Amino acid sequence: MKKIIIAIDGYSSTGKSTVAKQLAKTLGYVYVDTGAMYRAVTLYAMRNNLITDNFFDKTKLVESLVNIQLKFQFNPEKGFAEIYLNGENVENEIRTLNVSNFVSQVATVPEVRKKQVEQQHLLGQEKGIVMDGRDIGTVVFPEAELKLFMTASAETRAQRRFDELKQKGEEVTYEDVFENVKSRDHIDSTRKDSPLIKAKDAVVIDNSALSLEEQFEKILSLAKNIIDQ
Repeated sequence: MKKIIIAIDGYSSTGKSTVAKQLAKTLGYVYVDTGAMYRAVTLYAMRNNLITDNFFDKTKLVESLVNIQLKFQFNPEKGFAEIYLNGENVENEIRTLNVSNFVSQVATVPEVRKKQVEQQHLLGQEKGIVMDGRDIGTVVFPEAELKLFMTASAETRAQRRFDELKQKGEEVTYEDVFENVKSRDHIDSTRKDSPLIKAKDAVVIDNSALSLEEQFEKILSLAKNIIDQ
């Protein structure tokens, strides 16, 4: 059975990671959450006071990239790889709203993107990989055999994100989450370096009214059709 590269791009809180994990597990592929990589760099910047509500030292962050080591390590209990920042498992820490508020700004820095894309290229050399992010089908793997672009209304995405954060015990309001979603959409779509755009040959998946099961079956069918060719 041939192996392919599956590139999943799209807006925040469209469930890219959820479906990518399911897909990788079903196909026996490697899953890479590129968003986690940018979130980990953002967490590093926050911990080292390089970014706050009113301050962002891009120069110092670029200089610090040599000190940032990222790796994914498979967790058999969870069934997917978790991200480690300089040897520390930060999978939970990077999912907070605070990190979400700054990650799009960090992701606009060309030097940060260049380093992450280099690592992502290495991970996909042998194919058999599912990778999600903002520029996978357009920049990282424009040659991917299957490209997906996931979207949903901002209101739907904000509600999903709000419910997820509340389940984790975070004290957040729907209004704050909604503003975060809109802000990230704007920054991701208008940045100069690798903006969030749909690849010309990507299949659009609008999951505003799709259940997780319906979405997964639709995407799995697309993947199998290509693999079986």
